[in-house]
This record gives sequence, C-alpha cells and structure tokens, in this order.
Amino acid sequence: MDVTMRSDKDTVSFNRKEVDSLSMDADKGFINDAYWLLAPMHLVWDEGTTLTVQDTATAPMSQQKMSKITLTYNGEEGGYTPGDAYDFFYDDEYMVREWIYRRGNVSEYSMVTTWEDYKDYKGIKIAADHKAPEDAVHLYFTDIAVKTEE
Repeated sequence: MDVTMRSDKDTVSFNRKEVDSLSMDADKGFINDAYWLLAPMHLVWDEGTTLTVQDTATAPMSQQKMSKITLTYNGEEGGYTPGDAYDFFYDDEYMVREWIYRRGNVSEYSMVTTWEDYKDYKGIKIAADHKAPEDAVHLYFTDIAVKTEE
C-alpha cells in the first residue's frame, strides 16, 4: 500500500512493505495519533472497510441511547490492524460521544473511551479529550491547528 504525507514544504511517498523498522514505527505512531484525532473521518476516507448502522444502541459508558455505526477493517486493506472494529456511538447532531475498539472484531471490547471537549477548527469539529472508565486512559490533544489553502 502506498502512503503519501504532505506538508507546506515537503511531500513524502513510500510503500509500507518497503520501509525499515524505524520508519515503520514512526508511521504506526503517526497513524495511531491521527486516528485518535480524526477517527470519524475514517468512516469516509478508508477503503477496504464494512460499515454497519444501528439506529438505537446503548452507549457503553454513559448508558444513554444513541445511534451506532460500526467500522470493520477487512483483509490486507485494514492498515496495521486488519480485522479490527470500531463502534462509534453518536448523538442526534451526529457527534461521536463514545466509542469501542475491538481488536480482531471480537465481541468483547479492547478499549472504550469518551469523545468530548469538541472544538471547532474552521468548520471541522474535533474532540480533543478521550477518557476511559475509572481513568484507565486519558488521552487528550493540545495546540490543534487546521491549515487551509487560500
């Protein structure tokens, strides 16, 4: 799979199967962080996936009734973790409020967190804060910026 990363000054392209372990580790870290920051956008961006919608489901942490969409990565097109699944629980305004990560698409969850502290960045709403039950995980982003071509 070919990957291209662009910045204001550089464009870097590579094939994941042809990179050394240091580059692979850096790419995995970038992909992981980008996924936490922009996961809802992967519902549209990613190929080799299956989407399943459930109109009403109980969110795992708040126990509130929400809508749920499940994103499952199929085969080799599933990036570094093919077969994994994510259950996104979203409100009436289509904002993700909680999610479940299920490694290998098993029925038991591997991780569950909130999606909160949404901020608007030039029309893009991003959740900057994610918390797991009993403070097992608290992942947050600071200094987020969105640049547009003008």
